[in-house]
Amino acid sequence: MTIRHLALQLAAATLAAAAAALPALPALAQDAYPGKPITMLVPFPPGGVADTVGRPVAEAMARALGQPMPVENKGGAGGGIGMAQVAKARPDGYNVLMSLSSVVVLPEADKVLKRAPLYTLEQLKPVARFTADPTALVVRADSPWKTYQDFIADVKSRPGQLSFGSSGNYGTMHVPMEQLKAATNSYILHVPYTGAGPAVLALLGGQVDALSTGPSSVMQHVRAGKLRVLAHWGEGRLAALPDVPSFKELGVPIGYSQWSGLFVPAGTPDAAVTRLRQAAKAASEDPRARQALAAAGTSFMYLDMPEFERFVQTDAKAMAALVQRIGKVE
Repeated sequence: MTIRHLALQLAAATLAAAAAALPALPALAQDAYPGKPITMLVPFPPGGVADTVGRPVAEAMARALGQPMPVENKGGAGGGIGMAQVAKARPDGYNVLMSLSSVVVLPEADKVLKRAPLYTLEQLKPVARFTADPTALVVRADSPWKTYQDFIADVKSRPGQLSFGSSGNYGTMHVPMEQLKAATNSYILHVPYTGAGPAVLALLGGQVDALSTGPSSVMQHVRAGKLRVLAHWGEGRLAALPDVPSFKELGVPIGYSQWSGLFVPAGTPDAAVTRLRQAAKAASEDPRARQALAAAGTSFMYLDMPEFERFVQTDAKAMAALVQRIGKVE
């Protein structure tokens, strides 16, 4: 072997070793996204609005993407534990969050409570909004309260003796009730649970007297004659509850909407975000998903990413002011 041939072999070996030492290219650059299942995290136990919306949406998105989208429920801290998990997850397109509007509230609540935030909104990127329903005031059908007027009169006659359940402090079931308390100068005891599902079960079981929640988490019990809706936080009559008045109709100037939307960790590659955005849009038009939401008493109120990003920013400002008015809640 000549010296020249030996030098060429040594050079080739050096180049091969250097190439092997380079970090692997991101999966999105090597393979078409998605190349494996995508996990949708619902930051509440089963049975609540996020779960009711999330499961048919995940199934429809999976059909559009050609990959499974299993749903993982992880409750705690009013949804904050699961939200933080996705906010801090690897931004590779394989972790998505189906959240409720409390996602914009909890970071502000952490400021009020002077504690380290579980996550910040800057750690999450909005992709699409799916639903936006006013919350409704619900009691058991066998309760003595046939109307909102019956209920609030009893609340005022027995301050602190009646109770309401929620999905956690500052969550989407807590904030509307704080609005009601402030607007009516009344006091009703707050009992937080780990999610809407457990709170609804507590109401059915008589552990609490009332709650505020999106219609989709209680409509099956309303139709079964187990629960009664007295009023809601919307602007006008709801298609699912045409006989139920809004608080504004009743002279109580409050309103609140519990929306659901898809988020990914900030820094998720644009290619993945684009595919998820396309799949979310397809899910909002999917007949099976639309039928599932209609059966639950809600419907799609879809916002694509640009509109949803602006919506989140506006809602975050409004909710921050509301949390500041509520103040510290133990």
